[in-house]
Amino acid sequence: MDTHAITTDPHAVTSVEALEAIYGRPSELAANKSTDRLDAVTLAFISASPFCLLGTQGRKGNHITPRGDAPGFVVALDDKHLMIPDRKGNNRLDGYRDIIEDNRVSLLFLVPGMGETMRVHGTAVISADPELRERCIAQEKVPSTVLIVEVREIFMQCAKAIMRSDLWDGRKKAPGVPTMGALLAAHKKNGLDSAAYDAAAEARLRANMY
Repeated sequence: MDTHAITTDPHAVTSVEALEAIYGRPSELAANKSTDRLDAVTLAFISASPFCLLGTQGRKGNHITPRGDAPGFVVALDDKHLMIPDRKGNNRLDGYRDIIEDNRVSLLFLVPGMGETMRVHGTAVISADPELRERCIAQEKVPSTVLIVEVREIFMQCAKAIMRSDLWDGRKKAPGVPTMGALLAAHKKNGLDSAAYDAAAEARLRANMY
């Protein structure tokens, strides 16, 4: 399908009403599972993650760039701010150029062996603060800058996509990482039975995989 065909597609979904007519409304749990604070359970998941994707948008369009290092490379400055060191790359700086033009960002954290992922949305600033950079030394190298992300929204994404893709191919879960149930219970704070939720998770997800 060429670009012209896409823009003139008679089946294109172009309104929220049309979208909801196809998919229906989200469940109460899905609609209300977000938080805007970096609580201890959330930080335990982030601390276990050696890899995240950074989504940005600027005048040249959208970009997704990888960020990775040893687990714990993303640091919480307080309950609203994350710090991400910028390790040596190719200096295209697509994401950073975007942030200067439009400071809205998204992060997707992955933990090896875990089906669930964590989404973080907010705004960001690029900092060359020497003290902050010193906190992010790795292999005796100080990053050129750090990215400070002010958190607006955090929520978990269920394991279906990872399960369908078999991304980890049998790789074992990292020990001690909070489960989806534990994170939902921490974020919703409404008495969710995290153990029961997790126990039923695989059957529930497989029943609705496709």
